[in-house]
Amino acid sequence: MSTKADLTSSGGFPIIRGRRLRVSPAMREMTTEHRLHPSMFIAPLFVIEGKNTKSPIPSMPGYFRVTLDILKKEVKELYKLGICSVLLFVKVPDELKDNSGTEALNPDGLMQRAVKTVKEAQPELVVMTDVALDPYSSYGHDGIVENSIILNDPTSEVLAKMSVSHAQAGADVVAPSDMMDGRILTIRQSLESEGFVDTGIMSYSANYASCFYGPFRDALDSAPGFGDKKTYQMNPANIQEAVREAQLDEQEGADIIMVKPGLPYLDVVRAVSETVNVPVSAYHVSGEYAMIKAAAEKGWLDEQQAIMETLIGFKRAGAGLIATYFAADAARMIKESLS
Repeated sequence: MSTKADLTSSGGFPIIRGRRLRVSPAMREMTTEHRLHPSMFIAPLFVIEGKNTKSPIPSMPGYFRVTLDILKKEVKELYKLGICSVLLFVKVPDELKDNSGTEALNPDGLMQRAVKTVKEAQPELVVMTDVALDPYSSYGHDGIVENSIILNDPTSEVLAKMSVSHAQAGADVVAPSDMMDGRILTIRQSLESEGFVDTGIMSYSANYASCFYGPFRDALDSAPGFGDKKTYQMNPANIQEAVREAQLDEQEGADIIMVKPGLPYLDVVRAVSETVNVPVSAYHVSGEYAMIKAAAEKGWLDEQQAIMETLIGFKRAGAGLIATYFAADAARMIKESLS
C-alpha cells in the first residue's frame, strides 16, 4: 500500500484524478472552457425574386430560398433568438447575368432591396452581404473572364463598386468571397472615399477550392460554367498560405477574417486566429450542413448533438464568429438549455 509520503510525491495518479471535475452536471458546467452564444452565429440567407415563396433546396434539407416578404419575417425571428447578424446571398435570374457584373451594381437589384428589407424589418441586425461576381456572372466565376482567364484587377474594381452599392443600401459589413489579390485595399479605399468609414469588411481570406460547396452552388445556380476556381481559391493542402493571406487582408483593412470551409480546416482557423489581431469567423458550409442532415436522416447520429459538437469545435479552434445554416436551430437549443 502506498504511504502518504509516496502519494504526495508521485505528482500523478491517484493524487491527480481528471474525473473529479466530471463527476456531476454542475461540476461539468462549472468547469466548461468554451461556450456558445447565439450572438456569435451569422445566419446565411438565400433571397429570390417573387412573393410569398419559400423555395426548398433539395441538397440542403430544411433550408430555403425566400422572397423579400418572407425574409422580413425570418429576420425578426432570428433576432428574437439572439442572433445578431445575417449574411445575404441572392439568386440572380439568368437573363440578368453577364461578364461584367452589371446587375451587381443596380441600386434596385435584389441584393440592394434585400438589405433595405432587413434594415426596415429589424434595424438592430448587423447586415452582411456577399461580394462576389459568381451569382451575377454568365460564366459562374467570381471575376471577369477574358480568354478563359479570371482577371484580377478589373474584378477588384467592380467588387469595390459593388461594396459601395451595398453600403448605400444600408449594409453594415461587406463580405468579399472572391479571393482576388488586393481587393480588400481597393474596397476599403472606395468605401472611405464615399464616406462609408464605418462599413466593415469581412474578408474571406482563406477560401479554399473545396468540394463542400456543392449544395450552395445548387441554391444559387452559381457553379462555374467552365473549369474550376483553383486559380483564385486556395489549395486545400496549404496552411501557411492561408496565414499569409489573412495577414495581408488585415493590413489592407479587413475588420474580420473568414476561413472557409470549416470542419476540414479547423487547423487553419487556429493558425489564423493566433496570427491576426481582428476577429476570426469560420463558415460551416453547405456540404457540412448536408452531411449532418443526411446522417441524421439515416439514423446514424443525433442531429442536435452533432450540431452543437460541431459548433463548439469551431469555437474551440479559435473562431469568434460562426456562419452556419444551423444558426437558428443552435440558438433555440442554447435558449432551451438555459431555461
